[in-house]
Amino acid sequence: MAMIDEPLYPIAVLIDELKNEDIQLRLNSIRKLSTIARALGEERTRKELIPFLSENNDDEDEVLLAMAEELGVFIPYVGGVEHAHVLLPPLETLCTVEETCVRDKAVESLCRIGAQMKESDIVDWFAPVVKRLAAGEWFTARVSSCGLFHIAYPSAPEQLKAELRTIYGQLCQDDMPMVRRAAASNLGKFAATVEQSHLKTEIMSIFDDLTQDDQDSVRLLAVEGCAALGKLLEPQDCAAHILPVIVNFSQDKSWRVRYMVANQLIELCEAVGTEPTRGDLVSAYVRLLCDNEAEVRIAAAVKVTKFCKILNPQIAIEHILPCVKEKSTDSSQHVRSALASVIMGMAPVLGKDATIEQLLPIFLSLLKDEFPDVRLNIISKLDQVNQVIGIDLLSQSLLPAIVELAEDKHWRVRLAIIEYIPMLASQLGVGFFDDKLGALCMQWLEDKVFSIRDAAANNLKRLAEEFGPEWAMQHIIPQVLEKINNPHYLYRMTTLQAISLLAPVMGPDITCQQLLPVVIASSKDRVPNMKFNVAKVLQSLVPILDQSVVENAVKPCLVELSEDPDVDVRYYAHQALRACDQMVISS
Repeated sequence: MAMIDEPLYPIAVLIDELKNEDIQLRLNSIRKLSTIARALGEERTRKELIPFLSENNDDEDEVLLAMAEELGVFIPYVGGVEHAHVLLPPLETLCTVEETCVRDKAVESLCRIGAQMKESDIVDWFAPVVKRLAAGEWFTARVSSCGLFHIAYPSAPEQLKAELRTIYGQLCQDDMPMVRRAAASNLGKFAATVEQSHLKTEIMSIFDDLTQDDQDSVRLLAVEGCAALGKLLEPQDCAAHILPVIVNFSQDKSWRVRYMVANQLIELCEAVGTEPTRGDLVSAYVRLLCDNEAEVRIAAAVKVTKFCKILNPQIAIEHILPCVKEKSTDSSQHVRSALASVIMGMAPVLGKDATIEQLLPIFLSLLKDEFPDVRLNIISKLDQVNQVIGIDLLSQSLLPAIVELAEDKHWRVRLAIIEYIPMLASQLGVGFFDDKLGALCMQWLEDKVFSIRDAAANNLKRLAEEFGPEWAMQHIIPQVLEKINNPHYLYRMTTLQAISLLAPVMGPDITCQQLLPVVIASSKDRVPNMKFNVAKVLQSLVPILDQSVVENAVKPCLVELSEDPDVDVRYYAHQALRACDQMVISS
């Protein structure tokens, strides 16, 4: 008896748990559907489990979402693709619920199943689901149907294809804006499956209706359709049908639609091609860049360099640059920040002369902007300008501004300058660097902000790598070692960190003669934080130094620290001593 009843057990548990008041139990049972299906076998899954799920009217969205997700990967458990159609009814029901995320997941699962179904099954089972949803009384069903047409259409016979195109056209004129939005959003996917002859007639007619919709939320989705349809049409058809729509959208009364055009600008340019872009779209872009809504100007400003790459330099200089110059003093700091993040990339596009005459003054004005993000965005892209105008001009025009920013009141600006210094140093050369920037690098070691001091120590290491140990011995080491006498322990700790970073670059001789004595002397410091940092630094120096130096100088110092009253000092001293012993064993 037990043997006969055993297969019934999983389904009984499932039914019990699915009806349980505890949502977590219901969720767990849904997530175990595949296990239960394996226990039941393919036939009983088709005949008992799936019908039960179709009738399940759980009111918890979390449970329904989990069910929609599970059913999308359920084909193997119902007997393969020839039986895939049995999964459609429960998913069809889920496509009609009120919660958007459940509907979206159900549509995603239906698409996944439909993509694996045989053509005959799509015509017999999948297409009727699409038609029923499209004719649904409640708008949720009609919204869901819009995402399924691109699966049903390719396999359909001519008569059914015509019917599907007609139904989609009706959805695009639905009374409910949510349905029209879904139709506009999915038009590109559906159009990609439609034949060229119908694309130019029926689909373009549907598209025209959407572009003139009275709801801006529908029109802004039609902007995305411009790019998708433009890629499907021949260039001449694209210029005739898509280009006028883009130009009109750039002047739309709703700022959201204009924002969408600015945001999708490069995709739209790729869709219509280079020539129309250089003609009609330049004026549209300039309009967006000068829009009265800051959000639209920001979206347009971010695209300025990519847009200029599509144009020839002459058009960019004549039409775009005057507008860019104006926007560099825009009333919105976010517009200026967006412009600063991309404007440096215009230098390679416009060439040396135009960069020197037109762009450099804009860079300088943005470098002096009151908003720190604007200054930061310019600093981080300086290398793009250097490649075009050369280091001499860059140093004459921009370096004074960089030196000024090195003392900026916003620490993030100072940090960006520090991170840029090694690259600037390699481009300027050692002589120029010593004159202009050497003092700054030392000054940062005593900054009030830890992140700056930390970055300054790493900066010295990178400079030593760039200019070599001899230069570092002359210009960095003496000044760093002087700072060990600073009355504030935090600055003395920065000196220890700098020593630790510089030692591997300087090599064993200089480390032993110049750096090690300073570290050992610091072990007598009165501040425990300094002493345990000495132990850490000594541990980092062990691999660099000779065995005899470790035995005669490092270990005695660590033994003394290991008997310190402070528990942290003892801990790090013991760790360093273990590192010394391991080195002896390995050698």
